[in-house]
Amino acid sequence: MGIVNKRNAVVGWAALKVGKRVMKKKAQGAVASSKRTGSGAATGALAALGGVLLFWRRKRGGASDE
Repeated sequence: MGIVNKRNAVVGWAALKVGKRVMKKKAQGAVASSKRTGSGAATGALAALGGVLLFWRRKRGGASDE
């Protein structure tokens, strides 16, 4: 009897279907809890502002070194 047969294929397919459903539920729960706090948008805005300032500072510093 080989490892790949109809029974094992069906069991694997069912495991993938159930696993996907469980992961989707967990992901929806995580997204819902982060939307309530609102800290994700603030963190993203701060990161973007920090990136812009770092780029701007580096650009100004590079021009004066020459």
